[in-house]
Amino acid sequence: MVENDENNNAGFDLDSKFTRVFLILAAVILLFAGPTYVPYLLSNILNLGSVVSVVAGAVLFAAGMFLMLFLVRKKIIS
Repeated sequence: MVENDENNNAGFDLDSKFTRVFLILAAVILLFAGPTYVPYLLSNILNLGSVVSVVAGAVLFAAGMFLMLFLVRKKIIS
């Protein structure tokens, strides 16, 4: 039988408070720590190029934005 699209959440139990809090914290960390601390760590501590570190920060920021958009569409964040 085919399940409803509403019940198919890619393995996440979005009714669980733990999952909701975890996803919100992950989005916040990706949005704020991703573009700030990760490029610093990559460029200064690991001695990678500045372009690589800025691209990594931008990718983490985009992932945070997509996760936040997902949470808003699922009405976890209102």
